[in-house]
Amino acid sequence: MKKLFILMLGISMGLLSISCEKLLDKDDPDELKGDQSPMGEVGATVSSSSVEIAGVSNFTAVVAELDGGVSSYTASAKVTNTLLKNMVANFPGVTINGDDVTITGMKVQQTKEGIKSLTGPGAGVLVKYDSKVGDTYPIGDTGKERKVVSKTGVDDYPYGIFLIKTIQVEMEPLDMKGGGVAKYTYIANHRFGLVGVKVDFDDATSVTFPVYSSSEN
Repeated sequence: MKKLFILMLGISMGLLSISCEKLLDKDDPDELKGDQSPMGEVGATVSSSSVEIAGVSNFTAVVAELDGGVSSYTASAKVTNTLLKNMVANFPGVTINGDDVTITGMKVQQTKEGIKSLTGPGAGVLVKYDSKVGDTYPIGDTGKERKVVSKTGVDDYPYGIFLIKTIQVEMEPLDMKGGGVAKYTYIANHRFGLVGVKVDFDDATSVTFPVYSSSEN
């Protein structure tokens, strides 16, 4: 009887350990894994078009600090679009002086597997490069999600002199009113990181801001 008890205990513990491994291996949609991306290291820069797009020009951001895998950015842009200025006015670290907009302490985690925002009410994973269409990422404690809507697997997106593969992630505005915006789409590539942000407005118009990084994965 004692040997039978020990055998049954051993089998039970084995099954329990397998179950625990499965639970631990389950991917957490809010967790970002992977090695540190060079795009998140101190001195790395991000920029958009110097030509005005929808009232925004000369956007530049630089990683001022990297601490524990979290990059702190300082950014600036010229913004003449009142709607967009109002949208970012209450974001943490944002200062607006006329048409000059600056942001300090914008925290982002960037690994070779994806990008995660750690600042403001929209904090959460922006993209995981290995995600599939239909995958979702929670947005902070808002009860809302970002959703992967496209992953072509084909070099069809124009990026500088290249055509690249992209994964696209949509989210609705966190504010129920939307402020004139219907949805945002983050466009990313496993090598170049975030390559564009598309804003769809309530009047059925849209604009895409290109994003360029000085480093790559």
